[in-house]
Order: sequence, then C-alpha cells, then structure tokens
Amino acid sequence: MMLLNCFKYKRKIFHVRDYTTTTKGKKLNVLFFGKDTFSLPSLKVLHKHSDGNLGVVSSFKSPANCVRLYAEQQNIPLYKWPLTTDQCKPYDLGVVVSFGHMIPTKIIQAFPLGMINVHASLLPQWRGAAPIIYALMNNDKETGVSIMRIEPKRFDIGDIFAQKSVKIEPETFMPHLHKKLSQEGADLLWQVIAGYPSSFENPLKQSDENATYAPKITASIYEIDWNHLTAAEVCNRYRALYGFKSLTSKFQMKTIELLELSMPPENSDQHLSKPLPAPGFLTYHRERKCLRVQCANNTFVEVHRLRVEGKKAMSAMDFNNGFLKKLQKYEMEFQYNKTAVSC
Repeated sequence: MMLLNCFKYKRKIFHVRDYTTTTKGKKLNVLFFGKDTFSLPSLKVLHKHSDGNLGVVSSFKSPANCVRLYAEQQNIPLYKWPLTTDQCKPYDLGVVVSFGHMIPTKIIQAFPLGMINVHASLLPQWRGAAPIIYALMNNDKETGVSIMRIEPKRFDIGDIFAQKSVKIEPETFMPHLHKKLSQEGADLLWQVIAGYPSSFENPLKQSDENATYAPKITASIYEIDWNHLTAAEVCNRYRALYGFKSLTSKFQMKTIELLELSMPPENSDQHLSKPLPAPGFLTYHRERKCLRVQCANNTFVEVHRLRVEGKKAMSAMDFNNGFLKKLQKYEMEFQYNKTAVSC
C-alpha cells in the first residue's frame, strides 16, 4: 500500500507521494508534455537517445505547434490534452517542458516515477511562468536550468534533481537566452534520465525563504512608467521582452509601441545636462536621428523606431516630421496609464 506524507501550507493540506525509483523493465518509458520552441529541443533529445517507449502530449489548439508537428513527422505516439490516467499507464515517467497547464494530481500520480519538469531558472529563484524575462529584466548576471519534480497544485516547488548555471552576457536579448536555456535544459534532462535510477535517489529540497517569483507578463510590465523607471531599467525591460511583447506608452491619447531603443552611447553623458521638463518628455536629436526620452533620475533612452496606433512602423525621424513638428513644446510627452507624466 502506497503511503502518503502530509504537510500544511497556508491552511491547506497537500499530499506528497513517495514515488518509486525503480521500474519493472530496464528501459524507461517516457510521456513528454510540451507545446513550444522551448519544449522542442528536449523532445528531440529524448527521441534521439531514449531506448524505451516515448509518447507526446500536446495542445491541438494551435496549428503552428512545433511539438505536435515534430511528433507527427517522426511517428511518435501523440495524445491530445487533456488526457486520462489510462493513457499514462504504458509510461514510467512524465516529463513536462514549457507546457503551460497545471497537471492534475491524478495524472501526476499515474506515473510510477511521477513527473519531472525542465524549468528555465536556478530554482528557487524565479518560480513561475516567465523566468527568462524576469532574469533579464532584473539584470541578473547568471541564470540557468533546473530539473525538478512536479508536485500537485503548485508550480515550481518540487525537489531538484539537477541544475546548471548559465552566464548572462551584457546586452543579451530574450530570444538568444531562450534558445540557449532550451538546449541546456534538454541536455541536462537527458543526463538525469540517462543516470536513472541513481539520479532520482537524493533530490535537493528547495528553500521557500530564498524564492523569487516570475508571474505572467501583464500590462504593468510592458507599459513604461517614466516617473519610476531609469533608462537602464527601461532598456532591461526592452531586452527582456524583445520578440515577445513591445514596450508601450501613450502619445496624444494613442498607444505607441517602442520597437527599437537603446542607452545613449558610452562616450555621451548618461544623464541629461539640461534636464527636460519631466520624465516622459521627449525631444528629437538631429545628430543621432533618434528621440531622447527622459526617464527617472534624470536619465534618458534613445528611441530609434516606433509604431503609432493605426500607423505603420516608422523611424524616429519620420515620427519627428509627422508628429513632433506639429506640436507645441509642452505637448511633446509620452504618457503612462492615460495620465501625462510631464508637468
């Protein structure tokens, strides 16, 4: 009879199952859960090296699902989410990589070895849906990947089987780090699976005291609050969201997407020698052919390309000619949350 350990957390009772570390056969049969470009390298590694049965669970909602497409091309057994416990029975272990769904307890416990997950951070740092974005936004110098056990009802709290750190180079953008971590995660996942059963025997418990969190990205992240973000913080958000979501602001009651921006050149003063009236105020720099927007602490960013709501993307020069030249100086301001941030 399987014994269940119980512990209390915030007045709720959770049951932690003692999973086995052995299987009846020598081959490890794996059911893979994934749906995107972060998932795909892990699936490819499993498909290349695994000598047991391999199946794939994915969403059928998007026709551009690369995991589903790969499984179909390689004739890997494919299951539509959600699935039943009976569909899990041929498999020893569930592997989840960037799946985006809370796995029900009954599915987790349907696998003799339980389920493990590839998470794109050095847990317990950046638990949650967007660890890569938060690492860049926080200007972290290091991140990594973790292979952890999935526990019911809560994300990213399980015991850790392995971790690998990855240095974040200066000016790294999200697509590059995303690709790097997806491959490092795939390689580390295979090391854990190839090392079975010894790699499953003594996982490391996480410390809640040291945990940080990376929740889903909302408007509060990509809408720029010029009063409270310095130029460096704005640029960190730009790098973190690049390829996923554009930074936005308001201008003349229209939404502006900031498509290309940067810190001022190293040989120029990072602070404005003649401060603009207030954060959010902008001016056109003719020599640099860019907009300069004042941020918190008298710093500024340079905007090179942007898109005005209802218009095509344009250069800073075109924006200056089409919009700024028609305005009085006091009207040249970006706004936050429908409220002008200049005086």
